[in-house]
Amino acid sequence: MATATATAAHEHEQRVVVMRHGDRLDHAEPIWPANKPRPWDPPLTDAGLLRAWTVGKRIRAAAAADGWAIHRVLVSPFLRCRQTAAQALAALCAVPDDAALLAIDDAANVPLDTSRLKVSIEYGLSEMMNAQAMGMIVEKVAPSVKEWFPDLPELEADLPPETIDHSAESLYPEVPKWGESILEGRSRYASVIKALADKYPDENLLLVTHGEGVGASVSYFEIAVEIYEVEYCAYSVLGRQVSRKPGEEGFTADSLKVFTKTGTTGIQYAPASQL
Repeated sequence: MATATATAAHEHEQRVVVMRHGDRLDHAEPIWPANKPRPWDPPLTDAGLLRAWTVGKRIRAAAAADGWAIHRVLVSPFLRCRQTAAQALAALCAVPDDAALLAIDDAANVPLDTSRLKVSIEYGLSEMMNAQAMGMIVEKVAPSVKEWFPDLPELEADLPPETIDHSAESLYPEVPKWGESILEGRSRYASVIKALADKYPDENLLLVTHGEGVGASVSYFEIAVEIYEVEYCAYSVLGRQVSRKPGEEGFTADSLKVFTKTGTTGIQYAPASQL
């Protein structure tokens, strides 16, 4: 009996939350990209910042009610995602308890416990690198773009400095190449989600990305569904059982499954046969 106990595997449920960024300024002000040095990288609107803070609180409360918490946040390098992550991080790290936090309308001046989370940039979560996602203005300048983003320290400056994991290495060393198809972009999102879950099997993750990434998190891990709407700051929750044996570095895990029901967190989907 003692031998069986010593070799028994430790099992836990891993959760992966995949979140879209908040409301982007160029959709509210269509002339914004004109004459901008990086027309592909608009900031959030004020409404987008507020939405990101509000949804961050909602994710924290829902996770707490289900008995788990986020440990690590990985973020697309695009400004709208970094700003969204900063607001969500404030909600997840806020010192006030869940009940008190829900009544706070603004992230400003909220005390944070930054030891709760680690955050890093993940280039594999980038926007789909094509004209369908970025528009005609970006399509015209894309062939001449040598650097899509500034150096990593400048990207990290939008995030709480105490939360940044400088030891974390991005799965993608840089932004994906321009010209990927929609199918290639969706497949990239799905493979990155799975790879990040495997990279951090003992942690619950929040991945801040783009609408197609959130859609792929459902359509690639839920059989035969079609996505027809992903709102700003919509999110999915995936989960799987992870097992480790004492003294062994490796792990085994079930396939990721979609826990989110259509219409509950800003994602609308249906069985493909119904569309």
